[in-house]
Formats: sequence, structure tokens, C-alpha cells
Amino acid sequence: IKIKHAALCHTDSYTLDGLDPEGLFPCVLGHEAAGVVESVGPDVTEFAVGDHVIPCYQAYCGDCAFCKRPNINLCTSVRSATGKGVMKADEKPRFSYQGKPIYHFMGTSTFAEYTVLHAVSLAKIPKEAPLDKVCLLGCGISTGWGAVWNTAQVEEGATAAVFGLGAVGLAVIEGLVKAGASRIIGVDVLDAKLALGEKWGATDSVNPSKLDGKPVQQEIVAMTGFGVDYSFDCTGNVNVMRAALECSARGWGTSVVIGVAA
Repeated sequence: IKIKHAALCHTDSYTLDGLDPEGLFPCVLGHEAAGVVESVGPDVTEFAVGDHVIPCYQAYCGDCAFCKRPNINLCTSVRSATGKGVMKADEKPRFSYQGKPIYHFMGTSTFAEYTVLHAVSLAKIPKEAPLDKVCLLGCGISTGWGAVWNTAQVEEGATAAVFGLGAVGLAVIEGLVKAGASRIIGVDVLDAKLALGEKWGATDSVNPSKLDGKPVQQEIVAMTGFGVDYSFDCTGNVNVMRAALECSARGWGTSVVIGVAA
């Protein structure tokens, strides 16, 4: 795959810092991208040279026990290989430097001009889709939307708080708008991100750094009376997680934690 556009996700930084227990070095990081098929193996039938694709760190074969279950996406077809940073066919990586192997990351390795993936780890997209935008579907947007629609299954009229308004947080807000949430409270320490949140559909904004020491969860409970029905932590910060939990209707609502590192 010739990578045309690659986005940044904190999971890459998390692994680079040595915090990922499955991180294997040396490797080519990156998992959020879009590109064009440059060549295919002899057994590949569903892709052709020139196809526009999005690399997927979670494969989908359609045949394994997990793929056949509607609410689970933990395909086992190539998991043993991607976990070891190699290709399944021969248990070897396709990257090297001076004769020494460089391992794959999450089965994608998109921080490279060219990368090699299993066919089950690709999603074909229309050629008219802008690659500089749809690259975010590889992780950030799908993660945020999935949290709203699949994990929390937010219903129309619900209230929600979203902590951290990066790409994932904005995708959560967008998903909440489409789900028909009646009130969406964006929480971030940067006013510029709060403005983006409102552009995406947040009805309220809270900057914890401007509350004169008042806990953000108290502010949100005061704003709503009882807290929100759903809270989404898009930072991975343990202190923010606690605040998000306390904002979910004082324990009656649902809190969804997204991400691995602050």
C-alpha cells in the first residue's frame, strides 16, 4: 500500500514511550491512514492495483467465530501474526534495514511511504473520498462514533459530557448529535478546542482550569441537576476518568473510557 495520508494517534506515542506491553522494537509505527494499493499477492482476489483503502488494525475475515458474532470485532484470522509484528504467511516482517528485521505495528505500520498488510486488514473505499480526511476513519472517528453508537448505545434525548476534545472527542460529539442527544457538554482545558466542540455540536462548554479549584464534576452536576446520562473520557488520564465517572448521574449513568494515554 502506498500511504498517501497518515494521522497521529496517541497510541503511537504510548508505544514509542515503551508503555505498550505488546510493543516490539524496532518497528514502523502508525495505524491511522489512507492509501492506494500498489501491488497484491497471488491469492488476493478482493483488491486490485489502484484501489483506495484504509488500513485497519482490527482485521475482519468474516469467517472466524468472533466475526460471526454481531457485537464483537476481535477477528482471530491474523491476530497471532500482527501481535508479533510479522506477516502470517511466513512469520517474518516485510521491513528491514541493513539486513536486520524491522517489525510491523498493529498490522498496519502506516508511518512509511509504503507498507504491507494482510488483505483482511484493509477496507476498500470509494476513489472520490478525500484521502486526507478519510484517513481519520482508521482510528479516531470510528473510535468516537463506536463509543456512542455501539458501546454506550446512546438514545435520543439523552445528556452527555465529553472530556477531551481532540479527534476522538469531536467524533464522540458528532456521534451524539446524530444519536439525538439533547445536551452535550464539552470539557477541555483549551478554549480553542472548546470552540471546535461547539462547532461540532456541543451545547455547553466547560474549561476546568477556569473553575477556581472547583471540581469539574461538581460544575457539571450543578449545570444538570443530577449529572449526565453518559460521560465519555477521551483523554485516558486516570484523574479525568474519575471525574467522568462521577458525572454520570452520580453513578446512575454510563461512563465510557476511550484511549490509552493522556
